[in-house]
Amino acid sequence: METTFAMIKPNAVKAGLIGRVIERYEGARLAVRGLKITEMSQSDVEGFYAEHVEKPFFPELAEFMTSGPTVLLALGGEDAIAVVRALNGATNPANAEPGTIRHTFAATMTENVVHASDSLESAAREIAFWFKPEELVQYPAPDFRK
Repeated sequence: METTFAMIKPNAVKAGLIGRVIERYEGARLAVRGLKITEMSQSDVEGFYAEHVEKPFFPELAEFMTSGPTVLLALGGEDAIAVVRALNGATNPANAEPGTIRHTFAATMTENVVHASDSLESAAREIAFWFKPEELVQYPAPDFRK
């Protein structure tokens, strides 16, 4: 079983999409192993997005990510990283496949509703940034075929 990190961003939380997004993940047989809701501080954004701090788009990203609550998720299941990224769709919603979360719910690339880890290394780093090991649970992925 692989574990990955996903985030439901402030615009999706404000739009009341938490349940709809999590339903997509669980519908793909992913188990929610950790869940938190938080309001990011500037230092949280700088730490989490450290590789982007010097980039020209960072101030806009930081303003957006501190604009309201976010939902932080650790998701487990077979090929969890690839599954979540496929469900989310392309970073730019204009390029996202129909039926993906971003195609369905996102309006712009900056406010693209969700984030997901892109590798095992990123998943481990991002999960550790937000969750203590004892905050994660182990249980089988949902099986909706029954």
